[in-house]
Amino acid sequence: MTYMNAMAMCRKSSAVLAAGAMLVLWGCSQAPKSSASDETATKPKEAAAAAEPIPAKTAFWPMYTEARHWATDFVTLKIAASDVPGFKNEGGKAAMWQATFASPSLHQYRVYSYAIAAVPPDIYKGVSIGRGIPWGGETRDVMPIQLSQFGVDSDAAYQVAEKDAAAWLKKNPEEKLATLELGNAYRFPDPMWYFMWGNKKLGYIVFVSSTTAKVFKPK
Repeated sequence: MTYMNAMAMCRKSSAVLAAGAMLVLWGCSQAPKSSASDETATKPKEAAAAAEPIPAKTAFWPMYTEARHWATDFVTLKIAASDVPGFKNEGGKAAMWQATFASPSLHQYRVYSYAIAAVPPDIYKGVSIGRGIPWGGETRDVMPIQLSQFGVDSDAAYQVAEKDAAAWLKKNPEEKLATLELGNAYRFPDPMWYFMWGNKKLGYIVFVSSTTAKVFKPK
């Protein structure tokens, strides 16, 4: 190799090394950039909207749909509000609803539940299905509720009931709503929303028609 060639190769190697060193220094001087996916992963997820109590119809239809898989001839006997720890039922809305369905052909009834949240070990979110229990058929005190008669939702009925009970509630502000349910009996012209504040002896009871939204006063 000639002297000139050796010098040229040395100059070329020096240039390559210098360029590499500059790239390393430039890379170190730059703030590391994260990809869009990395940024998305590191961002805190938006908190899901907190579950809130719901009116009866919102819970009823998922339960009704599930009951169709159980029996083709089932009827609705009762719809009742229930509690879920950590949630407050108010305004005719509840964190959990239960619907009692019965099948004349199977001679059974089942209680279906719909909860807005899970509270282990007993409460599951969504629809839960109870076991079949022997049923002797409808009576004068427990009659089927036809879907055509279920026009007034629980929150609308509550407004009517609360207005009727306003004077009593003003005198008894500490009394809470103890019972909220829909049922049907021979003595009523329509299925009735049943509201009870306090207890049967000293409380206040209001019946509101699920068809007309009018208060019914038993004689």
